[in-house]
Amino acid sequence: MEATLQSIFRSEFGSYRKMHGLSIDQIKAAQAIMDCQSDELGHEEWLCRDDDYVLRQPHSCRHRSCPLCNGSKSREWLDKIKSKLLPCDHYHVVFTLPHELNAIWHYNRRWCADKLFQATAETLRELLKDERYLGGEVGLLSSLHTWGRTQIFHPHMHVLVTGIGLHSDDVCRVENDFLLPVGVLKAKFCGKWLSWLNEAYANNEITLPQEWIELEWRRVLRQVSRKNWNIRIQGAYKHGDGVAIYLSRYVRGGTIKNQQIISADDQRVTFCYKDHHDCKSKTMTLPIAHFMTRVLWHVAVAGQHQVRYYGLYASGAREKRDKVRSTLGVELEKVFEKPDREVPICPMCGHDLMHVMSIRRKISYIRNSRVQQCVTTDRDRPVAHIDYLNHETSLPIICAVRRPLN
Repeated sequence: MEATLQSIFRSEFGSYRKMHGLSIDQIKAAQAIMDCQSDELGHEEWLCRDDDYVLRQPHSCRHRSCPLCNGSKSREWLDKIKSKLLPCDHYHVVFTLPHELNAIWHYNRRWCADKLFQATAETLRELLKDERYLGGEVGLLSSLHTWGRTQIFHPHMHVLVTGIGLHSDDVCRVENDFLLPVGVLKAKFCGKWLSWLNEAYANNEITLPQEWIELEWRRVLRQVSRKNWNIRIQGAYKHGDGVAIYLSRYVRGGTIKNQQIISADDQRVTFCYKDHHDCKSKTMTLPIAHFMTRVLWHVAVAGQHQVRYYGLYASGAREKRDKVRSTLGVELEKVFEKPDREVPICPMCGHDLMHVMSIRRKISYIRNSRVQQCVTTDRDRPVAHIDYLNHETSLPIICAVRRPLN
């Protein structure tokens, strides 16, 4: 078996699917990975008018979980963000949820992701508007990651925060490279998250794991409320380019790249990763079912954005950004334009090729030259039995089973 994600799924996904309950999002992601740049999706044909050379370009699936075809999309996103970033220091803030809440996330993926975005953004914006700290409106770029280096389930939020803010028509700056006191940041974020979680439970807006009873729910809440939540503030980074480049690697293309996969057969997969504890490159070998579980769990919910913008970086805040740029005496923001599609060159004579034909065999992933963004999920489909595995080894792929109304 070739050591690529596509080969692994083509070989083993059929048998894996029979043994695991999967959501429609996960099935579509797996199918896209298997079909990408194959005859299943068709191809484009280009012809040289001088020597009759014919080029066939296979269609890409364009699914955001596919590592094979999203390099250009990641570069395009990075170029767009670089054109938007303000010319100032940026701080990198990482919010991590306690792993005791992982089971709740399994059953409420959309709610948990939305609330994590909301809690991190509100916490930072409210504190930085306070006169005791920055005293102005900042720009935030938030990116949700649900995985760790070894593909385990590890939900956390990366937030790029501007080191300047806008107060009325004045620009205020972070002083002495000190963004916020971490203790205050932790207390406010933890309070928001747990308050919303209790409210959602009381209003029957979330689903608890099937095996949980009221006593277990209360025990987990007490445990996480007493815990020291993991929140880090890193920076300052000049212009934020370094963090933006880091985030661009994970905006599209899934959690693992083909370059990381060292070997694969019908029993196990070996891949490499960088241990963040000692910054050394290491390898890990997993049973193939566990490996596929880790990959599929991180498939995003259909229609849910994994990167969001707030404050000065919001989509409607360009006027505010221009005001900041004008105050700083720098060039105003330019309108980002997508690069034109490159025309293939004939390898025989060096002339441009002419597009002559487009053959599409499937339209589930390619529709009107754009990715299909919204699909129906079967998140309410009941699952007969779910075995939880240790959060440090592997995780179940499940569909939510809603708690009945009282």
